[in-house]
Amino acid sequence: MPPKSNLEHVTQLADLDFLSSKSMRAEFFAGNVGLQLQIEAHAPGVYRVRCAKPDELLPEKANARARARAQMLLAREEAVGELAVSSVTDLSHEGWRIEQGDIALELTRSSMHISVWRNDDLVFSTVDGATLGLAEGDTPIWQFCAELDGDDLLYGAGECPGQLDRNGSHLVTDDAAARALPLVWSTRGWGLYLNTLSRVEHDFGATDAGQYQLTLHDEIFDLFIFIGEPAEIINQYTALTGRAGQPGLPLMGVWLDQASGQSVDEILQVAQNFRAQQWGLDVVNLAPPALNGFQTDKPAFEWDASRITDMRELAGRCEEATLQLAGPTFPGVLADTDLFSDWEDRGWLLINDDSEALVLPGIEATGGRPFGLLDLTHKDVYKLWVERQRQSFEDGLVAPSCNAQFDIPDDITARGGESGALLRTLYPMLVRQALFDAVAGHKTPQEGVVCSADLFPSVQRFAWQTGPRTGNNWQAMEHTLRTALSLGNSSVPVQMHALGSAVHPTDDMTPELYVRWLAMCVFSGNFSFQALPGLLPSSFDEATQELVRHWLQWRYRLVPYVLGIIEEAVRTGQPVQRSMALAFPTDYVAQQWDTQYMLGPALLVAPVVQPGNKVQVYLPAGDAWWDLNTGWRYEGGTTWTVEVGLDALPLFGREGHMLCLGPTVQHSGDFNSARILDEVWMFGMPEHSPVVMRNKIRVMQMQGSSYIKGLEGLRILPSEGLEVKRRGAEVRISRAR
Repeated sequence: MPPKSNLEHVTQLADLDFLSSKSMRAEFFAGNVGLQLQIEAHAPGVYRVRCAKPDELLPEKANARARARAQMLLAREEAVGELAVSSVTDLSHEGWRIEQGDIALELTRSSMHISVWRNDDLVFSTVDGATLGLAEGDTPIWQFCAELDGDDLLYGAGECPGQLDRNGSHLVTDDAAARALPLVWSTRGWGLYLNTLSRVEHDFGATDAGQYQLTLHDEIFDLFIFIGEPAEIINQYTALTGRAGQPGLPLMGVWLDQASGQSVDEILQVAQNFRAQQWGLDVVNLAPPALNGFQTDKPAFEWDASRITDMRELAGRCEEATLQLAGPTFPGVLADTDLFSDWEDRGWLLINDDSEALVLPGIEATGGRPFGLLDLTHKDVYKLWVERQRQSFEDGLVAPSCNAQFDIPDDITARGGESGALLRTLYPMLVRQALFDAVAGHKTPQEGVVCSADLFPSVQRFAWQTGPRTGNNWQAMEHTLRTALSLGNSSVPVQMHALGSAVHPTDDMTPELYVRWLAMCVFSGNFSFQALPGLLPSSFDEATQELVRHWLQWRYRLVPYVLGIIEEAVRTGQPVQRSMALAFPTDYVAQQWDTQYMLGPALLVAPVVQPGNKVQVYLPAGDAWWDLNTGWRYEGGTTWTVEVGLDALPLFGREGHMLCLGPTVQHSGDFNSARILDEVWMFGMPEHSPVVMRNKIRVMQMQGSSYIKGLEGLRILPSEGLEVKRRGAEVRISRAR
């Protein structure tokens, strides 16, 4: 892991002078360091703070490559907010007040200090005398310090298998083990995002419990400050940095991961057994090594003949069985080939200072053979790799998988001059973007899935993230749940769970754990079975197999709702699985129940994460909750002990919402696109339009009743005390008389 920066000679910005202001930006000059400071109303509730030497902030100073990298970080560069600047002079300080709507940022003159107010409430404040400092060197190092108090719970910042609150931890972004992402937010109503591809260090009170310190290694300091509820912060952050495309209906079905050493015929036989046992299934995901790659002497892809003799014939077999085919790839050239030598000479591979290509040791995707990395910063290399990948999809592959977060040494340089932390951060971004361009870039609207465990800025643009495989015990199940919730806190919309791990012993996988794990996966973005003896349903007794059938029926009935949540993520950035802190930021008690989560806006899920049938559940304050298993109504702000067998899960519907379910099917091909829904469950009087794919259902309230359009032909299950009346295409829900 890279060491913490030792900043001994930090000069704090001070002696600010006002330069000018426009409708969206105010500019200041820090005389003691000769730097220009810009504060911009980038969007409602969003301030952008930039600082550098005056000429470096000029738009014309950015070359084409720098502008291209900026586009990889920001989907919307232009500011859309407006500000008003006024001078402030009182007994405590002299400075300026920069207002947009009910939010105001105050900046002091003599010793730079930032405080942000919402109406009369102080929401965010920096450390007085240590707001922003600079240590000069070959690469400038900036340090920004925000104040923390006892009410600050910090979330986001990437993947976390343990406590979701990041207080007390330290992360370095280009350390692959840190699993870091750039967005951080507090339940007090503020969030921060450093807009950079360079190294960032996050110190969440690890050095000083009263401070959150950001250390940036870059020429320009570029920080976004968000003010609002966490959901609104994620909405604004993803509007700024980009949102995911949609996966499409077929990929929302259940996946099956091929086991290592298993032949294609063997995995297809396992898939056929799923269908014979009426276990829902849609996608077969082939295991490493990569299914295809460059030929040894020319830049044309060929399928691995030892695994796939005829790809079109295999695709035809999958199509006949209504199965989708996914599989691995890698962004490189095998080192012992003529093509490697040719491209090393041509400069199409990542090279060191002596123009020698980087050779990495073999990985799973290369079958253990050493390889060189394509220089995807080279536009011709990027274009070629996209074209070759697209040919794979035309041959029948529907989704690629590729992990490309390599530990690239500091002396390796890309064509555009990128090296070190910048290149380590940029490279997996380029790989994922290239694969997404290949699978979805030519479609309108863009639909497609690229599976990867890599984390990097703007990762939320790509559906979806591969979850961890850490074992086959209760702790591993909780680990995968917590990573999904922490990724959701970081704006990643979907984690693909795995039911167990094929690379760990299966002795601890009991029937009880297997069913509880499956039930949790059913109420998630999506998941995969592992085609390994000991992790397949057929490895367990008949009673367990029947429970698998039961839960998979639930899964396919939920597909229209889950896909609707993902479609909502395209509009708002909200994740499928939402932590208690994200969904209920003002309920401190709820935040302590950090293995519970909201599945979209309507369902509270409390997975059973330890042996036994009795589970304690906290129902957040401010809402009433309906038990899906009993139909009973509970007030929020209460804790209950519920007893659930293996065929049930603590599930509660949020009052005022509806749950729209699809029919019981075995795969996505069984859905009738003209009738994707089958049944509607209501949790009290409907107040909100339901979340469902291709949502055309609308709720309107009038004179104590709810009038709903779009429920034609659906079975409606109202809560107790309500009655349903149909009048043409309209449904009226009112109190029973």
